Amino acid sequence: MAVPSSPDQRSASTIGAAGLVLVGLALQEVGASIAVLLFPQTGAAGMVTLRLVLSALVLLAVCRPRLRGHSRSGWVTVLGFGTALAAMNLLFYEALVRLPLGAAVTIEVVGPLVLSVVVGRRAIGWLWAVLALGGVVLLGRGGLTELDPVGVLFAAGAGAMWAAYILFSARTSRAFAKLDGLAIAMTVGAVMVLPFGIATTGATLVEPTILGLGLAVALLSSTIPYALELRALRTLPPAAFSILMSLAPATAAAAGFVILGQELGVLQIVAVGLVVVASAGAVLTNPRSNTSDVPPGPQPV
Repeated sequence: MAVPSSPDQRSASTIGAAGLVLVGLALQEVGASIAVLLFPQTGAAGMVTLRLVLSALVLLAVCRPRLRGHSRSGWVTVLGFGTALAAMNLLFYEALVRLPLGAAVTIEVVGPLVLSVVVGRRAIGWLWAVLALGGVVLLGRGGLTELDPVGVLFAAGAGAMWAAYILFSARTSRAFAKLDGLAIAMTVGAVMVLPFGIATTGATLVEPTILGLGLAVALLSSTIPYALELRALRTLPPAAFSILMSLAPATAAAAGFVILGQELGVLQIVAVGLVVVASAGAVLTNPRSNTSDVPPGPQPV
């Protein structure tokens, strides 16, 4: 007979799970920083190709997904998931070519936030949307004049694709066992971006050093954070997990400063804080937060 855990044990377990999520966030931003450093050799499309292809190979080797016995609607869903995954990463990496890491993630987060407001169908949700919009405007010191407008559009597009990614990932988790759907979707995304990577980068993609660093990006940005998040969700309720994930803009800004030397002024720091507060507020006031069946997934960074 199992002995019930004490409050102290449960508290320690929750703290440990939260730590896993924070470690995963930090690793994602380290991976994104390495990707930015590789842009002169690979370009955005080449870096996305390396990340998705290598991530797909790792997932296929680990998960060995079953390809038979799935319905037509299941295949349509996983194809949509793979398409959203490819577009999300390609748009985000194009944004990173033009914007600081913290700014790009802050703008991108607005996509899932708007999705949360729409799904929640509560008036207070619009307060968080307005707060986030104010943060994004402040990020560019009014009118986004301090940021590359093309980069802003790419980051906003990545946010829209992130919202689509969340919807398709939830449906995929119901149609495929374990991580089979993710492995197949990652493979679909890899196949979709491969022609772009080859066309823009060519033989550089298979240079040993580039391959090694690309594998590091794939592991740090996708494989390891996803594994940590799955482990954390055994203890953390979805709402707590989502609140921790809302810290992504802040961790991205910190990584951009420490690793890439990308400084943010006081106004930009306040802007990041507004978006973090808006994201956390949207989670806390959404009645579906504690029953969400949306699986976790690494950000496109």
